[in-house]
Amino acid sequence: MPYTSPVADFRFLLDQVLGYGNLAKTETFAEAGADVTEAILSELGRLCDQVMAPLNRDGDLHPARLENGVVRTSPGFKQGYRAIAEGGWLGISADPEFGGMGLPQTLNTAMNEMMSGACLALQLCPLLSQGQI
Repeated sequence: MPYTSPVADFRFLLDQVLGYGNLAKTETFAEAGADVTEAILSELGRLCDQVMAPLNRDGDLHPARLENGVVRTSPGFKQGYRAIAEGGWLGISADPEFGGMGLPQTLNTAMNEMMSGACLALQLCPLLSQGQI
């Protein structure tokens, strides 16, 4: 069964449960309005559904291995990580002064959850980077 990102569930949680819209009323997160949040969730869902989730099965069938002192990752993981990095997802809540998007940690948490559901083995790489930012 293919993975489908729970974008609608996150929209509901952010809008109806958490009152996320109030963050856009603050000076710090004025840029994180409904249109930006919708774009982030939609693009994140596309990345998870089309890029990350298909890697799950290949990762199980062809796991990472150590070969002559060199780590070989599962097929597609290099390209998947590149898509994550090039999309700016590594620094979604990092300070823009240092190349981040400066979005609320709430969106970072939604991103981590969706990516974990799509392909946990690949998502652990950007999760480690977040701890360093």
